[in-house]
Amino acid sequence: MKNTFGNNICITLFGESHGEAIGCVLDGIAPGVEVDEEFIASQMEKRKGINSISTPRREADKVRILSGVFEGKTTGTPIALMIENQSQHSKDYSATKDLARPGHADFTAECKYHGFQDYRGGGHFSGRITAPIVAAGAICLKALEAKGIEIGTHIASCGGINDREFNDLNKDIILLKNREMPTLCEKAGKDMIALIEKMRGEGDSVGGVLTTAVTGVPAGVGEPWFDTVESVISHALFSVPAIKGIEFGAGFGFAAMKGSEANDPFLISDGRVHTKTNNNGGINGGITNGMPIIFSCAVKPTPSIYKKQQTVDFKKRENAEIEIKGRHDPAIIHRARVVVDSVTAIALCDLLTGRFGTDYLAK
Repeated sequence: MKNTFGNNICITLFGESHGEAIGCVLDGIAPGVEVDEEFIASQMEKRKGINSISTPRREADKVRILSGVFEGKTTGTPIALMIENQSQHSKDYSATKDLARPGHADFTAECKYHGFQDYRGGGHFSGRITAPIVAAGAICLKALEAKGIEIGTHIASCGGINDREFNDLNKDIILLKNREMPTLCEKAGKDMIALIEKMRGEGDSVGGVLTTAVTGVPAGVGEPWFDTVESVISHALFSVPAIKGIEFGAGFGFAAMKGSEANDPFLISDGRVHTKTNNNGGINGGITNGMPIIFSCAVKPTPSIYKKQQTVDFKKRENAEIEIKGRHDPAIIHRARVVVDSVTAIALCDLLTGRFGTDYLAK
């Protein structure tokens, strides 16, 4: 089972949703990088979401740093992070353990692991495993901030309700850091919350689109062909449960454009090369051009819904119906924004270290 991402800076995940603990090992971070435990805790809080529209499962998510950090700085050795599971209701899953929950990995896990997988709460496939990603991502985000690189993600749309687009990126990213509901327009956020609460009442769920902006990445980062900035970031993002589509810059909008509309004209301003527009999302030929990196992710509706659904019993090999019990989110998009920020930070640290050397983040 492949649980490691990265070439220069690597993250390896471990644990299951209802096991004793979950965690990760973050390897390759240069010595001397500051580790802010209060910031890690604040990022973990963002992942918990908003009570009225999130799962009733409330984990403390206290991150224990087991190695790789001494006196508030990285030592250069592997950083082991562990989070105890303390609020499992495993009995919620025993009655349906042989039924494939639609939209979940139950059937594919059975095919791959031949019945030896931990089925409780989705086991290793659970969104619960994003918690250590957020913990590791917090270390990477702080390292990037020290280099003048900022990341911000907002809910561009949810169930047909649209947020405003990014405008002043620097101000908008700061605004998002302090928003519980990650929208740029407060009214849009309130309307989305109302919709998600409605979905909870109907036993259903809703998805949407997250849009991310990254500022401060220098030009020249990335490799042509197989390790492009798009491919590395996409590789990391598609590991996040519920992410089913990604586009950079204008993305699928390019299909309806003329070349004269799609191209970003170059110009010199204050001695620096810029582009007049940013349809390509800050990337040309797989390599950063110094403009903000912009991309959007499609987040599917939470597959755990309370409506009766058609499925199969994969042990008995017969058709069946399933009515899911337990504690589930009517939407995960507001919780996913911090996960997207985190995997983006990890991917960028990997790319930047590959371009500028292992000590880049500590200089």
